[in-house]
Amino acid sequence: MTDLSRPAVDSEDVRKFVAVAQELHFGRAAQRLGMAQPPLSRAIRQLEQRLGVELLIRNSRGVRLTEAGEVLLHEGSKALEAVSAAARKAQRAGTAQPRLVVVMKPGGDAGLLAGILEAYERDPDAVPADLEFTAPGEAAARLRDGRGDVAFLHKPYEDLSGFDSEELLTLRVVAVLHRSHRLARRRSLQMAELAGEPMPSWAGPNPEGGPRVQHAAEVMQLISLRRLIALLPESVCASLREDLVAIPVLDAEPNTIVLAWPERSRSRAVAAFVRAATESTAIGSAAIGSAEPAQVV
Repeated sequence: MTDLSRPAVDSEDVRKFVAVAQELHFGRAAQRLGMAQPPLSRAIRQLEQRLGVELLIRNSRGVRLTEAGEVLLHEGSKALEAVSAAARKAQRAGTAQPRLVVVMKPGGDAGLLAGILEAYERDPDAVPADLEFTAPGEAAARLRDGRGDVAFLHKPYEDLSGFDSEELLTLRVVAVLHRSHRLARRRSLQMAELAGEPMPSWAGPNPEGGPRVQHAAEVMQLISLRRLIALLPESVCASLREDLVAIPVLDAEPNTIVLAWPERSRSRAVAAFVRAATESTAIGSAAIGSAEPAQVV
């Protein structure tokens, strides 16, 4: 039986294990850590002995994680992120002129940000706000590692664990197609009708055959070239190019824009920004909701 009273591991133990668990190769992990492989192997063995569990299975086929190893990788990665975030937040809190860093992908606010900033700047707890734009999927990571104070995220596509959050706006999902596409004259679509269509991948290879992309502009260009279609929030209709159409997908899960910030934040500026967001969202929601998807008539 595992002795749950064994002493806790330190952050250096976790850092070494996470490198091995992510690489699944001791040589590559050692190179990444800037150390020799034998002492790294010993360190992982000693970690397993202290914990009283096997973390890695090593055999002729390579290295793979045990169930305990999967747990330590998940929790250890979060712990390392928290340590880095704490250091960054402390550095920023100690600056002579504090600022609020708002993180989002371009267009990720669906037009709400202007009204939020206007309301925020009237709050007595407001400090100057800096906007930082990221590639899709990176805003949550910046918030976790302390590079951002608040972020516009998208539910259900991004991980909200470790954050407090406020839902600002829920948008229908539309399929964006070239006007010559076989489905472009439809009034609405179902997900099943889009099966097999090439769609963009924001993080890696796509099983449907779509290319990897980094920015929304790439997606629109590729749709225009008839290389793919995309499922996007209906807010894209406001700036859709003339050769494209957007058709509602009735059974697609809606895209909810969420304002997120670190759990138990004590920042008065963050609280002021959240207040401004909740107060101004009703006006922004009405404006977005009045827009109709662009379609072929």
